[in-house]
Amino acid sequence: MANIFPKWSNTVPLKIIFAVLLLGGAITAGVTYYFTPKYSRVGYMPIQPVAYDHSLHVDQLGMDCRYCHTYVDRSEHANIPDAGTCMNCHNQILPDSPKLAPIRASYESDQPVEWVRIHKTPDYVFFNHAVHVNRGVSCVECHGQVNEMKEVFHAKDHSMTMCLECHRNPEKFVRPLDKVYDLDWKAASEEAQLKLGKKLVHEWDINPPESCSGCHR
Repeated sequence: MANIFPKWSNTVPLKIIFAVLLLGGAITAGVTYYFTPKYSRVGYMPIQPVAYDHSLHVDQLGMDCRYCHTYVDRSEHANIPDAGTCMNCHNQILPDSPKLAPIRASYESDQPVEWVRIHKTPDYVFFNHAVHVNRGVSCVECHGQVNEMKEVFHAKDHSMTMCLECHRNPEKFVRPLDKVYDLDWKAASEEAQLKLGKKLVHEWDINPPESCSGCHR
């Protein structure tokens, strides 16, 4: 009986398997690249209900981060200030500015301003702000030079690689506690940072976890 299929059809299953593997690899590579925080979040700068200028308040006026983010050194979370915090100053400074209308409305109605969240830790990641800032990790290490931002944006990728780089080499990033909120502070040189960092790591007994359970709880 004559063969129904031509001889070349014998290789079709292998070609299909190869094509599926190639397609699967391409999809995996694409998802790995395009859905990492580094690609999808860096540069994210949503429009906020009030254009709060960090470069004015922090850099020019010298306001401490903790004036607005009150519990950053006492809590897991860095809280967003309520309208009352803003009105402590703005009941005297630009009290009738149209730009501050949402703040005044929030203050009078006791309803929070609907700020658009920029930085969000995934649900499967545990991060404690107080632990980090109380061991010499400055805001700039995760959020960039916020004091220079007219509008805050997502400056760093917040990937697992970024976290592990700090956990494996904390001496590169820690600084004296009185410099944590001085966002312009830098050691005189890389060598000076390493020398100071190793000293602080030893004195404070810093030993960041590198195992999965350290952050994924």
